[in-house]
Amino acid sequence: MAKMPIPQEREGQRENFFQTIHTMSERCRVCYTCVRECPAKAIRIIEGQAKVIHERCIGCGNCVRVCSQRAKVVVDSIPRVEELLQRGDPVAAIIAPSFASDFQDYPYRDLVAAIHSLGFRWVSEVAFGADLVARRYKELLAKKGEPMIATTCPAVALYVEKYFPEMVPALAPVVSPMVAMARVMRKLHGDGIRVVFIGPCTAKKGEGMDANLEDEIDAVLTFIELRQMLVQQDLHPGAVPPRDFDPPHGGSGALFPLSGGMLQAAAIEEDLIQQDVVTADGKNFSTAIKEFASGDLPTQLLEVLACQGCIMGAGTQAEAPLFRRRSRVSAYVRDRMSTCSREEWEAAIQEFKGLDLSRVFSDLDQRLEQPNQADIARILKRMGKSCDEDELNCGACGYETCREHAIAISMGLAESEMCLPYTIDQLHGTVDELAKSNSELANTQEALMQSERLASMGQLAAGIAHEVNNPLGVVLMYAHLLMDDLEEDHRLHEDAQMIAEQADRCKKIVSGLLHFARQNKVQRQPVDVQDLMRRGIRSVVVPPNVDVREEHKGDRAMVEVDADQILQVMTNLLTNAYAAMPEGGRLTVHTRVDESEFVIQVSDTGVGISHENVGKIFEPFFTTKQIGKGTGLGLAVTYGIIKMHRGQISVESNADPETGPTGTTFTVKIPCRDEEL
Repeated sequence: MAKMPIPQEREGQRENFFQTIHTMSERCRVCYTCVRECPAKAIRIIEGQAKVIHERCIGCGNCVRVCSQRAKVVVDSIPRVEELLQRGDPVAAIIAPSFASDFQDYPYRDLVAAIHSLGFRWVSEVAFGADLVARRYKELLAKKGEPMIATTCPAVALYVEKYFPEMVPALAPVVSPMVAMARVMRKLHGDGIRVVFIGPCTAKKGEGMDANLEDEIDAVLTFIELRQMLVQQDLHPGAVPPRDFDPPHGGSGALFPLSGGMLQAAAIEEDLIQQDVVTADGKNFSTAIKEFASGDLPTQLLEVLACQGCIMGAGTQAEAPLFRRRSRVSAYVRDRMSTCSREEWEAAIQEFKGLDLSRVFSDLDQRLEQPNQADIARILKRMGKSCDEDELNCGACGYETCREHAIAISMGLAESEMCLPYTIDQLHGTVDELAKSNSELANTQEALMQSERLASMGQLAAGIAHEVNNPLGVVLMYAHLLMDDLEEDHRLHEDAQMIAEQADRCKKIVSGLLHFARQNKVQRQPVDVQDLMRRGIRSVVVPPNVDVREEHKGDRAMVEVDADQILQVMTNLLTNAYAAMPEGGRLTVHTRVDESEFVIQVSDTGVGISHENVGKIFEPFFTTKQIGKGTGLGLAVTYGIIKMHRGQISVESNADPETGPTGTTFTVKIPCRDEEL
């Protein structure tokens, strides 16, 4: 199935989506943690690499926080800030109140002084902007208008713009504390100043580039980047005389980084009975928005943060846990409110009471077309999930359910290999196939070595047979002449007869050597398989204590073989089988013909062949029979005939009754027709 393309920007959308986060491919490992933690599912897996789709990204930084390999990297704003500081224009730094949670090693006055030393003319608290925003929300809530979603968190606002565009009118038309404070600074010091925000949030970098907030923020530094700049300039705590924040100073707006802090700053009560106000943060924020959009969350104001408060943003150091960070912010706010002048704060609030805090939001729809059920079922089946019971929903792929994973595959965001059970099954299959291939390779290697060994012996045997055959014929001829000249009762007649018999036996051995050396030609003719097998069975005398069974699979079939030579093969195999069952037993002859092969299996329940002898049985003159009972050429000749037919012969045997039934099975496979050779 073709992958659905990621939607491109439409007319009226932002000219460009700002790429806040990207992936360092060389560090990315196949763990899918970022997929699991991304609320916008803005991660695309390509050949095991997790790529951030910046058109879909909301900048929350969850992927940055959870990536143990540090493969997710936030865009570096330090060069931009250094450029602003070097231009000569006055630059103001506005710092988020969550700094208290991240700079415990810096007394706040030392931190303010250090930031001044970097080249900033003013260093002010965003907490004052938060105070103004809090008051604006209180006014909106008092009007009892349409239900609204708070827009203090840029990641949440962007999430609504991209994935719930129908809810854009519900976004509160209020700027964030960052933008509010930037407007305060420009009203105080003129429009010609530059404003740099310093905070814990990676999404603020995207908000600073928002086309709807053009020229409000010139650059955004995270706390991590601020530390880097301080280290580069050797501005450690106490390095310069301490200084206080430049006015206006903040009040309870400094609580904004804590979940529910905005409500307390605005003196808005979250009434669990009336539910006029509902708060949510962290992983619950997307669920809250979905329920708000569906009407399942009836509330006047939904106040949500993408993180567990701004104190846990991706732009902060990760050492301190949540509640320790909360306590640091609370302690800072208590200290500031106990030392700052309430009258000065109220005067500043009145001064900026008429400041424009409004803003607009856009429809940035990034929703993808949903696949139909047939496509989803086809993808699930491809991953071995044919029924509901197969859908384990283990979450290893980064998606909560197998069905969500299948949908992501259809949309081009995911790969089948992300499914752990599927990958394990594939691995097991590959291991099994590899083991089978390894076994076949070992058998082929052994057969090749056997063939090379027997080929060398065959050349030697052919040479000996040719050299011995002529003088042996002379001995045999003269032995018979002597027998003809001597009377039967002559004392030398018996000696001459012995010479003739042994010479004749030698001639048969030489003939066997020539067969083994493949000196004879194969004369292929169409032969009926079942008829050939029955002729072979009748050619050998069956001991009375042996039960012979014939098994022919399929209909009567014709194959092209040298019938006489195959009969010799049958004779040799049957003779050995009977010899292996001196106490009686069962002999089974099985034949099978398919499209390309003719298969003969001869199985006995005899004493079996020991493991150390199995590799020697096709060698000339190897025999376990008593002297005079066998030449050791039967199986060697059989091997040669099979090879002349371009076939294969194999043996399975057990000679140890403690490990199972004893017996031997020879399997012969020969191509059915000459043209297949």
